[in-house]
Amino acid sequence: MKLETIKLKEIYPFLSENGCDPTLTVYLPYNDYPEIKKDSRPCMLVIPGGGYASCSNREAEPFALRFAALGFNAFVLKYSCAENRFPTQLIEVAAAMDLIHKNTEKWDCDTNKIAIIGFSAGGHLSAHYSTSFDMPEIRERFPESYPVNATILCYPVITADPEHAHKGSFLNLLGSYPETAEELDKYSCNKLVNEKTPPAFIWHTTTDQAVPVQNSLLYADALSKCGIPYELHIYPYGQHGLATADRVTCPPLDKNLKLTADWLVALKKWLDVTLDLDE
Repeated sequence: MKLETIKLKEIYPFLSENGCDPTLTVYLPYNDYPEIKKDSRPCMLVIPGGGYASCSNREAEPFALRFAALGFNAFVLKYSCAENRFPTQLIEVAAAMDLIHKNTEKWDCDTNKIAIIGFSAGGHLSAHYSTSFDMPEIRERFPESYPVNATILCYPVITADPEHAHKGSFLNLLGSYPETAEELDKYSCNKLVNEKTPPAFIWHTTTDQAVPVQNSLLYADALSKCGIPYELHIYPYGQHGLATADRVTCPPLDKNLKLTADWLVALKKWLDVTLDLDE
């Protein structure tokens, strides 16, 4: 495997504003065996959670390694968190996407098969970018910002509606909680789903006490209303932040999580179909 960590501000100097220092760690499977035909690879952009206060390591490299083992080019974005506010994080995702496209040949990327996976607040960032990659705040910095082809949301923060919101994430993202109906809609990803939104794989647990399961249900409902394909898994057991839901990230393992850990098996099947991957 080829491994490299890139400071995005060295390529996009404006990303250093307000002391920001986002990084993109690149995991590339070897593909230089002379007896094997060299093909471009699908890509996975990993967005860790952390309530927009930090980026969780448990939701970063373990997934990059898993996807690299499946033949993906994997990219982990460590984005800026509080005290850095919206739209900083979205612009950093756009920068990561721009860099992937710029290095298509060097990294053997299939830019028609780019998925984004986000956890908790990283799920909000992933869904926000998936629905709004061409929003004015992004296009001001990246006039040709690129969409993703598939979205994977793991116990995501979706809605800013106080009834179901993880309020801490929005306080960290915005500096204050949205008050008007217009503001609530602007940051609620279920309100931003449109005909250009990519297919999604979503999973959550009914016992999540930090980010209510209604967040995932609201996003799935919005996709359904727009005719966007999705796969939704609601598992009966498990606390928030399960990551792989196995011994890699959740030791000691609760036996009830054996059900929840199946999400990775289901995801592989979904990716094979959604991105039209060769076996």
